[in-house]
Amino acid sequence: MNSDIDKAVQILNSGGIIIFPTDTAFGIGCRIDRIDAIERLFNLRQRPIRMATPVLVSSIEMAKKYWESLEANVEEKLIKKYWPGALTIVLKARKDLVPSLVRGGGGNIGIRMPNDKQILEIIEKTGVPILGPSANIHGEQTPYSKNMLNKYLVQSVDFVLEGECSIKNASTVVDCTKTPWQILRKGAVELKI
Repeated sequence: MNSDIDKAVQILNSGGIIIFPTDTAFGIGCRIDRIDAIERLFNLRQRPIRMATPVLVSSIEMAKKYWESLEANVEEKLIKKYWPGALTIVLKARKDLVPSLVRGGGGNIGIRMPNDKQILEIIEKTGVPILGPSANIHGEQTPYSKNMLNKYLVQSVDFVLEGECSIKNASTVVDCTKTPWQILRKGAVELKI
């Protein structure tokens, strides 16, 4: 049993915020269903409320609960090929389960399953997706190592997990609500659409 993982789960479940390494970058997160924690996270990061925030899951089944629907071609061509990994997939959100702040006031949600055993175990034990934006103040440099983390953020959150980022590159973001699919951000996964 890993005490850091258990501590992170306990903090998330009590409405706390953690900083953690993923395969791509260090993230900052809280439970998707804790509005108080989500508002605190947005305030800490100084993120504009009209900007949707990515969400991390530990399984395809978990992701399916938060998307309105998942087309077979998205599952075949993207999820089965690139998950777990550095691909964030944007689809229509279940508005009853995804708070407006997470959606940036819109109707979509970007979900990713990171390729990092530690954070996958934390999400699985937490039982719900966690928010997964990069652990920086909005507009600042993305942190790919612990020494790149903003000291104010480190002091403001409830727990910082140890670890390394294996890829050290942002995830690719693809909007699958549009036809053809649209790449919103080029990152670690090279997609040919």
